[in-house]
Amino acid sequence: MTNKEILFRLFQVIRPYSKKLIIAMAAMVVVAGFQAAQAYMVKYVVDDIFVDKNELLLKILPLALLAIFCVKGVFYFIYSYILEWVGQCVIRDLRNGIYEHIHSLSLNFFYRHSTGSLTSRIINDVALLQGAVSSALIRILRDALSVVGLIGVIFYMDWRLATLSMLFLPLASIPIVYFGRRFRQVSTSYQETLGEASGILHETIAGARIVKAFCMEHYEKLRFGRKIDEIFNILMKENWYRSFSHPLIEVIGGLAMALIIWFGGYQVLQGNSTPGSFISFLTALIMLYEPIKGVSKINSTIQTGMAAANRIFSLLDIRSDIVEKEQAEELQPFAREIEFADAVFAYGREEPVLHGINLRVRKGEILAVVGPSGSGKTTLSNLIPRFYDVREGAVRVDGRDVRDVTLKSLRRQIAMVTQQTILFNDTVYNNIAYGREGCTREEVIEAARAAYAIDFIEELPMGFDTVIGESGARLSGGERQRVSIARALLKDTPILILDEATSSLDTESERQVQKALENLMQHRTTIVIAHRLSTIKNADRIIVMKEGRIVEEGTHDELLALGGEYRILHNMQ
Repeated sequence: MTNKEILFRLFQVIRPYSKKLIIAMAAMVVVAGFQAAQAYMVKYVVDDIFVDKNELLLKILPLALLAIFCVKGVFYFIYSYILEWVGQCVIRDLRNGIYEHIHSLSLNFFYRHSTGSLTSRIINDVALLQGAVSSALIRILRDALSVVGLIGVIFYMDWRLATLSMLFLPLASIPIVYFGRRFRQVSTSYQETLGEASGILHETIAGARIVKAFCMEHYEKLRFGRKIDEIFNILMKENWYRSFSHPLIEVIGGLAMALIIWFGGYQVLQGNSTPGSFISFLTALIMLYEPIKGVSKINSTIQTGMAAANRIFSLLDIRSDIVEKEQAEELQPFAREIEFADAVFAYGREEPVLHGINLRVRKGEILAVVGPSGSGKTTLSNLIPRFYDVREGAVRVDGRDVRDVTLKSLRRQIAMVTQQTILFNDTVYNNIAYGREGCTREEVIEAARAAYAIDFIEELPMGFDTVIGESGARLSGGERQRVSIARALLKDTPILILDEATSSLDTESERQVQKALENLMQHRTTIVIAHRLSTIKNADRIIVMKEGRIVEEGTHDELLALGGEYRILHNMQ
């Protein structure tokens, strides 16, 4: 993405605050005007007070100078505060926009991007952009207006000296442009490496139990240390460029100043200029030199922000694999059946993992799906809430293709309980109430009771108001699963998907969870993906999958009698 494209995108983000920016720009013009006036007043201080001994002007000029500083200070506060406010608003909008956009993307996106990388984009990249928008933007806009005013002063004072001064501007811009490119490259490497370090940090903290169990603390320390060393080397390279660019600009500025003092001093000695005019010119030139020199200081901040903006907008440009049609309609309450019609599915451009699936699940039926690992069981269930789209064929609910209805109306009718229980670092109450806005406390308690979770919840330090830690770390596996079941019960949907909901539990926990699941499955159309065949003996129908195909179908007894794949799985257990 080019600088022009990035700036255009940033302008689109800033546009809602254009009125505030106009006020800030007006205040900047006033500040720049008074700054130029300060430089111009030096002429009268030298010529009229020090040379001509004008006492009246001695009494007036200090008061005028004080008034200028006071007025300039007020307008400086106005534009500085407004620009900072706009900058923070832009950062807030970007963070919210990125977060919202990420959650609009399909599951494929989350499989391709690590949690650490995404966290780095939202937190670190936006923070780096904040430095460019809030700090650098203020300085650049302020300095640009100041430069315009001061250039006017120096040309008014002495056009020949001013022309000589301007010859050095292209020379000073060369290192600024050169180092700017280097800063951009270094910053991109820094942000990518920081994302990788964040990923390692997230993995090892979340997997602390495994790290300790396998005595891998030293290995993880070295792995993280290598990544931190990479970040250190990148930052030192950036520091080298910054440390070298500033004195280089100083040398160019010093050369320009030396030549101007020599030429201007010669003009004064020849009587072609007054001391006041020359000192005033020199003051304006020094004031003009400061913002130009400042560009080299903030160049790294600007380029870092531009690199961050490039990564942010690249993320925002990713489109979801799952797109809701413009004419999508609401799905009516589930009434008849779920149908897979010649459904073929593949992840990206890979070989299909589901081949020509034809299946009907009637309302109120309990369908169990079994098969070896990698046979496509979970993939099949993920097509119903449209986490993925089929490559060929269709998935229909009550005869409506899921691609023709709104995602919200479809997913509102489906509840899921998975092997990997997802709970949030919040209270038990909020975890159960998740996904059911406006529910009463009595309904939450009743859901917990139906999930056989009420006893252990009431024994927690603060009952339903106990914060259960990240991923429910303060609860056992069985307790976490029952909270998850209570959440599904409270959502009260007609379609239920159970994805190996008891496979990771011990026998006692499985017994309690199984009772909760029996409550959950009542009067619901249920698809049970099972690893333990003992949990699905009473299913209305069982399908056996192998290599992405349905190879057997029937009841438990019928499949055992066939002596095929189901019998093999049964005997293995």
